[in-house]
Amino acid sequence: MGNNRIIIDTSAYSGFLRGNPDLKLFLQQADEIAVNPIVLGELIAGFAGGRHEKRNRSLLQDFLASSRVTVIEMNEETSERYAVIINHLRSQGTPIPTNDIWIAASAMQHGLKILTTDKHYMKIPQVLVEIPS
Repeated sequence: MGNNRIIIDTSAYSGFLRGNPDLKLFLQQADEIAVNPIVLGELIAGFAGGRHEKRNRSLLQDFLASSRVTVIEMNEETSERYAVIINHLRSQGTPIPTNDIWIAASAMQHGLKILTTDKHYMKIPQVLVEIPS
C-alpha cells in the first residue's frame, strides 16, 4: 500500500458528495480511506433528518464498498489517544467538538491524515490535517 492514508470526517464526506472538486481529487489520490463509527453515526443521523435518506444511505454503502475504504474500529487504544488530545486541548483552552476529538484519536492511533473542511483540527498537534482550499 502507498502512504497516502487518510481518515475522512463528516464534513469531508459531505463536501465530496456535493461535488467539491478538491475533496474529490484528494479522495481519488488516496491509497487508503478510513472512516470510523463516529463519522458513520453522524452521517446516518444527518440522513435521517433529510428528504433523501434512502438515496444517501445507498451512496454511503457504495462508498464503503470501495476496496480502498475501511471502517476502522475504536477500542481502548483509541480511548488513550482521546485522553491525550482532550487534555492537551484543555491545557490550551481550545475546546473542539467531542466527536472531532474521537476522529482525531482514530487518526492518531492509525497514523492517518484527517481530510476535513473544519479548521479546528489544526488545534491538535498530535495529528496531520488536510484542508482542501
